[in-house]
Amino acid sequence: MASWVLSECGIKPTPQIFTRPRTRPISATANPSKISFFPPNKNLKFPSISNSPLGFSWKNRNWVTKVSAPLSISSLDENERGESFSFVKEAEFDPGAPPPFKLADIRAAIPKHCWVKNPWRSMSYVVRDVAIVLGLAAAAAYLNNWLVWPLYWAAQGTMFWALFVLGHDCGHGSFSNDHKLNSVVGHILHSSILVPYHGWRISHRTHHQNHGHVENDESWHPLTETYYKNLDALTKAFRFTVPFPMLAYPFYLWNRSPGKCGSHYDPNSDLFVPCERKDVITSTVCWTAMAAFLVGLSCVIGPVQLLKLYGIPYWINVIWLDFVTYLHHHGHEDKLPWYRGKEWSYLRGGLTTIDRDYGWINNIHHDIGTHVIHHLFPQIPHYHLVEAVSLFSVRAIVMHILLHIRSLMSWYTEAAKPVLGKYYRNPKKSTPLPFHLIQDLVKSLKQDHYVSDNGEVVYYQSDSKA
Repeated sequence: MASWVLSECGIKPTPQIFTRPRTRPISATANPSKISFFPPNKNLKFPSISNSPLGFSWKNRNWVTKVSAPLSISSLDENERGESFSFVKEAEFDPGAPPPFKLADIRAAIPKHCWVKNPWRSMSYVVRDVAIVLGLAAAAAYLNNWLVWPLYWAAQGTMFWALFVLGHDCGHGSFSNDHKLNSVVGHILHSSILVPYHGWRISHRTHHQNHGHVENDESWHPLTETYYKNLDALTKAFRFTVPFPMLAYPFYLWNRSPGKCGSHYDPNSDLFVPCERKDVITSTVCWTAMAAFLVGLSCVIGPVQLLKLYGIPYWINVIWLDFVTYLHHHGHEDKLPWYRGKEWSYLRGGLTTIDRDYGWINNIHHDIGTHVIHHLFPQIPHYHLVEAVSLFSVRAIVMHILLHIRSLMSWYTEAAKPVLGKYYRNPKKSTPLPFHLIQDLVKSLKQDHYVSDNGEVVYYQSDSKA
């Protein structure tokens, strides 16, 4: 930490006499005694600033901030008071504290073209992926060699997962602005891998609207301590022992997560409101038609050949889906918060998601590893995510907020940057294949068991008996 004093002799360091940083930003409007960066001093001269969006005002030569910011004021000697100011350059980071920036600040840092959805470009990815899927299946069936089949399963399962991601974009509306096009393409892609498009789309929307909320989140939400301790040993083993959690998705579609009930196939499920029931029925019918097609195909080519061509790649796809979605919300080296009640907000929940690097797989599965910016702004097409996240940085946010005063207060950027920057966690660089993430997965499943029954900002705890 560093603090600087502006005196008549220039800028000089002051003794490090800071109290423990608050977990919440100090707001000048929350305290009757305003926090002043510049105590009264007739010897100090500053240019005037008017119409400042940050709320700085000039009155009796007092500079007063009217925005919340993680400030901490040091104690000064009596002879220094009234002729100097101090500013904390870096504070202890609390990931559960409200961030000193808003969602609008992040949005403003993203170029406008990143929001543009190009249906032709989106369809080109669909054509590419479907062509690869059909080509892989034709090649494997033609060669029909046991040296080829394992390679085919790995490649085809990954391509099935890529199809899911494109259908996922349709569900968010980031595929195109045409609702009908999104629905048709989404049904084709998701039904082909046995996913009920509308049923999943609606529950996934619930996940995004409540990400990071202990009770209201829909996907991989934490178990409370009481619920966890009432689970039988077999259920705990399946929930927290690899590879069983990586095979959970089809069962989740049928019966949701532990502690929740309902089915993605049932139009009367608690997941849906009455006006959504027709959509759910449509998707369930499409899913049933695909299942019937696979049964008929097995009668033509035989169940063993169908298992090799479709069944095993399907389960590889399931593993990818569970693996990726789990690691986007778990397994960071630092404990990340979950929220309840008034402490939860859309921004704070979204900032607890984690970006991951999948090496060669990044392009194949359409950069879904760029997950933080996707969670905050799911309307951005996948082909703009990497560019958007490169600007989802402290420098872009800070410079957007402080551009108009950077010449006067360049020290402020350097002070805010370390605090803001820690809300975004850079992913570990991957080798061509992301084997390093397996360790993160196993470690998380061994130690992230439950959260407290009480409290509005909670962290995962470990079962010492597990």
